[in-house]
Amino acid sequence: MSVDNDRHLPVLVERREAVTLITLNRPEAMNAVNAKLSRALGDAMEAFAADDTQRVAVITGAGRAFCAGADLKVLASGGSIHDTDHPERGFAGFVRHLVDKPVVAAVNGFALGGGTEIVLACDLAIMGESTALGLPEVKRGLVAAAGGVVRLHRQIPPKVAAEAIYTGDPIPAETALRWGLVNRVVPDPDVVPTALELAGRIARNAPLALRASKRIMTSTAASSDWDPAVWEANEREFAPVRASSDAREGAAAFAQKRRPAWSGT
Repeated sequence: MSVDNDRHLPVLVERREAVTLITLNRPEAMNAVNAKLSRALGDAMEAFAADDTQRVAVITGAGRAFCAGADLKVLASGGSIHDTDHPERGFAGFVRHLVDKPVVAAVNGFALGGGTEIVLACDLAIMGESTALGLPEVKRGLVAAAGGVVRLHRQIPPKVAAEAIYTGDPIPAETALRWGLVNRVVPDPDVVPTALELAGRIARNAPLALRASKRIMTSTAASSDWDPAVWEANEREFAPVRASSDAREGAAAFAQKRRPAWSGT
């Protein structure tokens, strides 16, 4: 286990074998996003993406919240909550910051507004049974413009998404599970352990295949599965995986009834 953090930093990073645990660390502000947190989370994701020993990331929050969204005190004072050096990464340095490795949200508490938008930008999500998601921006005269309006209707039925967006009402954990917004709902103390267990199962798979699978899903999400361009993208990503050492190792390990030893090549 490797830990790269100082308890006073806005984001804590811990490496547990091939899984990176990233913790939003402003518990006194319910992990609301300010400029320092945006910069730190964006940098943590960039480091995760570049580290070939790390295959899956888990994002959670310190204390009783996952993320309360934007820090309204900063906004009210005229300050910025964004990483001005990397505006292309979007809200929290995350919602437009695509990495080609799986990312799991461990929703351990309050996660409305921008917190929900971080969850929507993750590939998978584990949610505590007492928590809720939601996009209440319209109740404040705003729009869920950090990916909420863009992503929600792609992840659940459009009319269901429209009701959630137009009313701004919270989405309880069991409703989020029923709609397919999250993968599991578990007792609150089990959120991070469950997310780490899921991440560990994913991390045992071939790293090249995982990354290619995510790239195929993200690049073809808005296209018809009958579109020739989709199949061209599929083949473009699959060809180097098919020719890799890991593909040969996977077949050999299956035939020899042993666990594969992936090289990432």
